[in-house]
Formats: sequence, C-alpha cells, structure tokens
Amino acid sequence: MSGGRLATLSRHLLSIAILPFTVTVLVPLWIARENDVRLEVAGDALHVAARVAGVMLIVLGLVLAASTIRWFAKEGKGTLAPWDPPRELVVRGAYRYVRNPMISGVLLVVFGEALALWSRPHLWWALVVLAANLLYIPLVEEPALARRFGAPYEEYRRNVPRIVPRRRPWGVRRS
Repeated sequence: MSGGRLATLSRHLLSIAILPFTVTVLVPLWIARENDVRLEVAGDALHVAARVAGVMLIVLGLVLAASTIRWFAKEGKGTLAPWDPPRELVVRGAYRYVRNPMISGVLLVVFGEALALWSRPHLWWALVVLAANLLYIPLVEEPALARRFGAPYEEYRRNVPRIVPRRRPWGVRRS
C-alpha cells in the first residue's frame, strides 16, 4: 500500500474510531455494564420480535454507515470527521436520499441496540444521540457546509431531507 493510501486509510480509521465507534459500541457497552443489561435470547413473542427488529435496524445502520464512508472517501476526498471534512460536496449514493446518512446509520444502530437489548438506558442514549444531532447539524454543520459549498449545497439542502430519507433519490442536475 502506498504512503498516500495508507495515510487516507489512517484518517478514515481514526474518524471511525473516534466518532461512530464510540457512539455505537463503546458507550453502549459501558451502559450495558453499568445497568447490568444482557442480550436475552429467550422470551415472549414481543421481546423476540423486538430483538429481531433491533438486529435488522443495526444491520441496516451499519450498511448505511459503511456506504457513507465509501462515498466520503471516493467523492468527497475527506472523512466523516469535522476536523477532516470532505473537500467536495457529496450528492451521490445514499446522499441522494438523505443529507446525513452517517447520522441516520448511527441512529439506526443505537435505536436497534435499545430494541435488541430491550433496554431503557440504551433507549435514553439513543434519544440523547438524536437530540445532539438535531441541534448540532442545523446549528454548526449546515452553516459550515453552506459557506464551503455555496449555492450547490443550498439547492441540495432544499431538496434532500436531513435525517429521514426521502422515498425517491434526488436527481442531481449537473451543469
């Protein structure tokens, strides 16, 4: 692997370890330990259905997050980290459906964990993550993106929802 590719891989791994890994793995493990939460395999139909739905949300969230990282690297020439943001506006792939697919993926994972574990403390964590992003994105991230990318970002923002995906992909008009 060349030095440039290794540096790029290192940047992505660092941003993944610090941000989504902490939110989706480290904190939930700590919550589980502190609250003696364990994954139960048996249970009544409601609990089994909740666990299955939770696992499905986790898998969907991981797929969405992985595709986001790929598009950030391929199209955006940056990472998901605020200290190493994409240098190009990414409006392909999952970004045609939702402006923040990484956050959507992380939210799917943390809400999936709450369901799969049938855990109120994990549900509270998921709600904290949701609230933090509902504040951070419009107050910090979006103004920075508008300054960096200008009119193309404003058009994108008008047409693609922030966290909940649209049904059909947004058709990007290229000039």
